[in-house]
Amino acid sequence: MVNRTVPLNYSKYDWSRLNHLQLGRYAEYFTKMEFTLMGFDVYTTEVDDRGIDFVIRKDEDVYYDVQVKSVSKSKYIFFPKKKFKLRKNLLAAVVIFENNQSPQFYLIPSTAWLNPNSLLRSREYKDKKSQREWGLNLSQKTMSLLSQYEFGNMVSSL
Repeated sequence: MVNRTVPLNYSKYDWSRLNHLQLGRYAEYFTKMEFTLMGFDVYTTEVDDRGIDFVIRKDEDVYYDVQVKSVSKSKYIFFPKKKFKLRKNLLAAVVIFENNQSPQFYLIPSTAWLNPNSLLRSREYKDKKSQREWGLNLSQKTMSLLSQYEFGNMVSSL
């Protein structure tokens, strides 16, 4: 038997131990495993040059492209409109990391951005250097709007 001791101040969900890239990678793996647990086939892309992290399939006729975004300190997430083109088989998986809590996980159909609101933003940036984007404004006010996209609720409708 191996004796494994855990420091007294250890927290499984101490996300501050991970840098930005590690959190993003964790979010991708976490999302893939959650879809796998729900019975989906998961196909990983070799190169993420089209804004798609992986593809899921429930049966041979229906598939979805998934783009994963994670956040720990920032309160705004964006998807460049050039790569995130709204369509019925494109999903945004959003993983929110708060220290000492398990990840909060949401699944937003890209078509939800057809009706922007205080949570779902459309930014054009005309005559500016920034590229056009679909945004997700995370705040205390918008968390009630985000709750409708909780993963467990959304995945059952796919």
